Amino acid sequence: MKSVKDLGDLQGKRVVIRCDFNVPLDGDTITDDGRIKAALPTLTELRDAGARTVVLAHLGRPKGAPDPKYSLAPVAKRLGELLGTQVALASDVVGDSAKQTVAALGDGDICLLENVRFEPGEASKVDSEREELAAKYAEFGDVYVSDGFGVVHRKQASVYEIAKLLPSAGGTLVKKEAEIFTKVLENPERPFVVVLGGAKVADKLAVIENLLKTADTLVIGGGMAYTFLKAQGHEVGESLLDQDNVETCKGYLEEAKASGKKIVLPVDVRVADGMDFGARTVNGDVEVVAADAIPADKMGLDIGPESEKLFADTIRQAKTVVWNGPMGVFEIEALAGGTAAVATALTEVDGLSVVGGGDSAAAVRTLGHDDSEFGHISTGGGASLEFLEGKVLPGIDILEGN
Repeated sequence: MKSVKDLGDLQGKRVVIRCDFNVPLDGDTITDDGRIKAALPTLTELRDAGARTVVLAHLGRPKGAPDPKYSLAPVAKRLGELLGTQVALASDVVGDSAKQTVAALGDGDICLLENVRFEPGEASKVDSEREELAAKYAEFGDVYVSDGFGVVHRKQASVYEIAKLLPSAGGTLVKKEAEIFTKVLENPERPFVVVLGGAKVADKLAVIENLLKTADTLVIGGGMAYTFLKAQGHEVGESLLDQDNVETCKGYLEEAKASGKKIVLPVDVRVADGMDFGARTVNGDVEVVAADAIPADKMGLDIGPESEKLFADTIRQAKTVVWNGPMGVFEIEALAGGTAAVATALTEVDGLSVVGGGDSAAAVRTLGHDDSEFGHISTGGGASLEFLEGKVLPGIDILEGN
């Protein structure tokens, strides 16, 4: 994959760059600007080179039409603050405002076009529609840089098709993410431990299947753990359960045992009558019970203190560890203990620690950890998962083919 330096002298050239600015918002307030900060090294490199930088990005899931609540205005403001310069925001994506905004750029200037998902062609299932939009993007640039790792698993106009039309390179972020996940999969320093959490076991089945070939130990918590506990024959009460995949999980447990790998499951859990996620409250008292003794009328909502110690000890002895998915409902203080224990253990690893994006990245920041405490915090939850599944990511594949 080419780097920005491989694109030659960029003084006065127009560079179209795809970034991932899909940040969480509370009204117009950005609650976690990690993805914007992750783009700064490449954007600064382009500005220092005297490039005229045109940023493409998305926010949320608008339905292929303009929607004010998904405007990139808060992003343009925050990006300008971080860069210490004015970042002009076009009011459309490829219309008159975009054309005028790009035309007004001087050397070292940067502008942001409106949310690319306001255009129906961006994520169209029809190749020709994506190609038509990509051609309009390409008119804004002399070269293209891909630096939005969170979208490289999508075959979308601003990620895939545009890279066919302009000389292309991977930005600092995309190159770093690809290198780290390739190392993790192909040449990890051992012991190699993978920690998986989150709500749905179905979301991680392909990851488990692929990593059983390469990881030494899989640690499984979060809502997905209860399907594994059910596969062991335990009562899981009202906990999240993927009944359709109980037999699949049973097969993974048997496969791990036969191949000398370990699957570490909770030995105790925190349970309650239920919860109200919106109100951030728990119904009834939180109790700790053994993982094989969950009452039929209770819901498992976090791993327990003995599991915290077991998981943390397992993580700390690793030389390579990848974590994707919280251990419980960490947004509720009474149910954050498991996720906090895993996050802290990752900071104590004598080796490479990788936080796999999405909820895990949000959790470590919510819990007060600095990004520098970890080897790498990925900006792409879905992309990192598909990388770990061993899939070909279109946005990476097209860059490596150029």
